[in-house]
Amino acid sequence: MPCCFIRVPDQKQMLENLPIRGSWAGFIWKESQILPASLYVNEIQSRGGNLLVLRSEKNVTLNARNNQGQLTGQLTVGPEAVEAQCQRLEVRSRDGGRLLFTADEEEVIMTTEKFTVTGSEGAVFGHSIETPLIQAMASEDLKLESPTRTLTMEAPRGVEVSAAKGPLKVSGRKDLQLESTEGEILLDANTIQLGSLPLGVYTASPSQASLEQAVYEVCVCPSGKIYLSPAESSSTCQAMSNICLWS
Repeated sequence: MPCCFIRVPDQKQMLENLPIRGSWAGFIWKESQILPASLYVNEIQSRGGNLLVLRSEKNVTLNARNNQGQLTGQLTVGPEAVEAQCQRLEVRSRDGGRLLFTADEEEVIMTTEKFTVTGSEGAVFGHSIETPLIQAMASEDLKLESPTRTLTMEAPRGVEVSAAKGPLKVSGRKDLQLESTEGEILLDANTIQLGSLPLGVYTASPSQASLEQAVYEVCVCPSGKIYLSPAESSSTCQAMSNICLWS
């Protein structure tokens, strides 16, 4: 069974030492061949039902040149890497109609419906990322982390963080700041808890009051700091409270 079919430029001197048979329109090799020098062809294709295999002890390099002999594209398959050198790299669908991936010196674009990262360490981005949706796989947690710097999420029309069937936790080692420059901050829930609020000193025996007191008053210092004070018939909040003086 023939191995492959080759169409060559109309230069007979290139083919004087090749073990081939056929006409000048095309040549057929009936078995594998070793080429000691360069091969210049217009087209290489395998015969029906056969594979086209290119082998080399070091690498296989495919070059594309313009009519002036200048290199315009190169594909190198080596022992450690596959390298492509060109102005623009494109990956298309099976029928060639849909562009799936493209890369050039300015940007990399993926047009697939979903981009999945399955590595245990996730994906690491050295700079910013712009996307309409970040979603964890089914039954998996979603974690956004900046180990040594700041994690920033920005959008001109809003940023939505939601957990449809579970808790949503936001924690920080230092301050956690909620700020709205023009709107309002809305806490909408059946129960709102502010845990670990400091207890202001109001009575002469604060330790006894803290054990017997069942209802407290939420006080706000001029600085905005919130603390608890034992509730009585009238307000027990004090602007000169030790909690406010420390803030």
